[in-house]
Amino acid sequence: MNDIISSIQDELLVQNYSQLSLFIGIILLSYVLEDLAIVTAASLSAQGVLPTSVGLIAAFIGIASGDLGLYFLGKASTRIRPFRYKTLTNPHLRYIRKKLKDNPMLNLFIIRFIPGLRTIGFTLSGIFHISLKRFFVAVMAATGIWTAIVFPSVYFLGTTTWAKTSENQWLLIPIMTFILFSVNRFAKKRLQRNSYHGK
Repeated sequence: MNDIISSIQDELLVQNYSQLSLFIGIILLSYVLEDLAIVTAASLSAQGVLPTSVGLIAAFIGIASGDLGLYFLGKASTRIRPFRYKTLTNPHLRYIRKKLKDNPMLNLFIIRFIPGLRTIGFTLSGIFHISLKRFFVAVMAATGIWTAIVFPSVYFLGTTTWAKTSENQWLLIPIMTFILFSVNRFAKKRLQRNSYHGK
């Protein structure tokens, strides 16, 4: 395992990867796993492989464009008549629609931090024709806050003496990703429990 991690580290440090290729790679990674993209960008920046500003902007653009993509995907799907009818008549979706319509800023902000709700929540925002301006402001604010918390934290850990001298410094990426995943899972369970007791 150590040999694999060391070889990945050597590849990134020795090979002359362009900043553009790493920038694009982080954006594409964010479409698969957003937290992993932030952690990877921060780790690469901490090791001097990628300038901090480039890593931060790449992570932010990737997450923001992915969220907007879900919104427009939902909006485009309303052109399919049977699908539109089903979403408008389903009682569970009507409840979500009411929540999104009543207080879109707050609900979109909360959805942004809960894994499993982002995809459906942002797609439904497009389906229910939530104002693009409100959607954009809420999602950008939440994305900015999350990135501003996670990126510097991982960057700081990556620049510590231990991380720079350890052969296992690339373990920081999977460890931090697992921690973020666990925190998000805990938050989701708490939200579901509070919603259940609130009924």
